[in-house]
Amino acid sequence: MFPYISHTHADEQEMLKSLGLNSLDELFDDIPKKIQLGRDLDLKPAMSELEVRAYLTEMANKNCSTSKLTCFLGAGAYDHYIPSIVDHLISRSEFYTSYTPYQPEISQGTLQYIFEFQTLIADLTGMDIANASLYDGGTAATEAALMAAAVSRKGEIIVSKTVRPDTRRILKTYAHFQDLKVIEVDMVDGITDLEKLDSMINDETAAVIVQSPNFFGIIEDLKAVGEITHKAKKAAFIASVDPISLGLLKRPGDLGADIVVGEAQGMGIPLQFGGPYLGFIAAKKEYMRKLPGRIVGETTDLDGKRSYVLTLTAREQHIRRDKATSNICSNQGLNALAATIYMVTLGKDGLREVATQCTQKAHYAFNEITKSGKYKPLFDKPFFKEFAVTTDIDSEKIAKELREEDMIGGYHLGINYPQFKNSTLYAVTEKRTKTEIDKLSSVLEGIK
Repeated sequence: MFPYISHTHADEQEMLKSLGLNSLDELFDDIPKKIQLGRDLDLKPAMSELEVRAYLTEMANKNCSTSKLTCFLGAGAYDHYIPSIVDHLISRSEFYTSYTPYQPEISQGTLQYIFEFQTLIADLTGMDIANASLYDGGTAATEAALMAAAVSRKGEIIVSKTVRPDTRRILKTYAHFQDLKVIEVDMVDGITDLEKLDSMINDETAAVIVQSPNFFGIIEDLKAVGEITHKAKKAAFIASVDPISLGLLKRPGDLGADIVVGEAQGMGIPLQFGGPYLGFIAAKKEYMRKLPGRIVGETTDLDGKRSYVLTLTAREQHIRRDKATSNICSNQGLNALAATIYMVTLGKDGLREVATQCTQKAHYAFNEITKSGKYKPLFDKPFFKEFAVTTDIDSEKIAKELREEDMIGGYHLGINYPQFKNSTLYAVTEKRTKTEIDKLSSVLEGIK
């Protein structure tokens, strides 16, 4: 019997007979009658392919899309431009359908692009080694904290309140089951309170996590954070970064970071309803044997030819099970490929241009929105591509009126920071034009 041919009534009877049953009803006797439906499903008549396509298109058109709406929403997911070559190349069947390359002799293409991804991330962040990817930025930060705790054998993780709220929630969830204590350090004027951080560092500190640009888009003093962190013996400074920002800003590795993590969605990956995205983690070489997930290494085969293999696999779950360094048992390979193609396509100059346009356009938008005084800066600090403003007008009303003008407004900070009621975080990427920014400013000014 071929697997792609449906079973017949005779097949059903033969299977029931092998089970000692006479009917399908007997097969489901264990299900209580009171929760059984007791009738045929109320299904609509079958549709042709043409009808199904039209029906699904009609449903899909009910969704909002950045192809139809101008997006000023960020807070961790960004509407960046994706070069056409990215989707074209990742759609090749060799990439699109492949899984973890356990057999290197037939997976050299996949292994090579993962190796290139690791190399690019390590170079971009100023670290010695990077892994094959993690699920998203929040998972990456959490895995970094677990790794730091394992290496230092300490039990306290300090995280700034300027780190993305979702990331902090993921960290607390993981830490609860690892018997780790998560301590949040307060902020002052939108950045980490360094004096409080300094007072919190102690002999039990395993790691300090700070994000820059932080959740409010503000650039943190990573060098100062690193100096404070390293007052505690074996404590790791974990820097969470936007990789696009590294087109302009100094590498975290050059500022004292021991581990660098982040969300790479902005590098060739669509918003796509919140995922799947792409987390990355890079570290100094002393963390290599505790690094989570896959690592691809370069070697030579019996003929002396360059080749690629999964290396240091004794750390991983499929080898050590419960003794593995992490429960991560796969990676975001296809998205890592998208990010690799994105980085290689743009190059250093292209990435610098994207970062420059983001910051210039964001500052133009900030100046236009705040010049009348109706919307005031929430913080007075340098920012990259996001900024927060506050007003007396209800944030929900602002979002609704912007939506009526075919714009997706900013993120309501009051959701996670009650003290910032009626404050909104706007993101401006290289895709936004002067016309779009001027329209945003004009509409905001007209809201009463």
